[in-house]
Amino acid sequence: MTSEIDTGSGLLPIHEWGSADTEAPGVLLLQEIFGVSDYIKQRAADLHALGYYVIAPEIYWRLDDTELDESSPELLPRAMGIAGRLDWDQAVTDAVVALEYLKARGKGTGVVGFCFGGGLGYNVAAVSSPDVLVSYYGSALPDLLELAPKVTATSLHHFGNADAYLDVDAIVPALGNDDRVEIHRYDGAGHAFDNPLPMFHHAEASALAWRRTEDFLAQNLPTSQGQA
Repeated sequence: MTSEIDTGSGLLPIHEWGSADTEAPGVLLLQEIFGVSDYIKQRAADLHALGYYVIAPEIYWRLDDTELDESSPELLPRAMGIAGRLDWDQAVTDAVVALEYLKARGKGTGVVGFCFGGGLGYNVAAVSSPDVLVSYYGSALPDLLELAPKVTATSLHHFGNADAYLDVDAIVPALGNDDRVEIHRYDGAGHAFDNPLPMFHHAEASALAWRRTEDFLAQNLPTSQGQA
């Protein structure tokens, strides 16, 4: 189902799984550079099956010409071009509005982000603290580490040790080492290893990271299993 949230400067389109009227905690799911793709929608459905009310905003909504063809050999450069046109600060503001919408329900909130969304979620968590944050290989993290003291949410981070895009060794120490920060690294896995596209996917790392995500959420943002 799709809906809209008033940002004060336009209506932010969101995809919804479940109903805002339930007792379920809310999860803000933040997209990769490929938008709210079938993969992101599947992860939203997976989260909803765990008992969460899930929303995935269309972060590219203020841009034109954002259609993507996942079968195209130009998928990655085109997606990077779209992301390059995005106003980061505006994207953070829009995502914060979406999180505030969930927080207003009073049922508990989490942010889950992948790649582009993993970095965006980290920034959002520094501005408007959710209860939990799950960040998969946040692509903007190298530019956001100064925000670490402001990220007070209990957080889970996943990184591939074969990530050619991120200097994981430099990022991990800066995220903190207290009880609120859980970090896992996966040998042989590259950037975007959870994405099912063959150019990215690492099946073993994807499965293990998702099991850890499920366990982390169950412990830190509990809900009634399978709640509608």
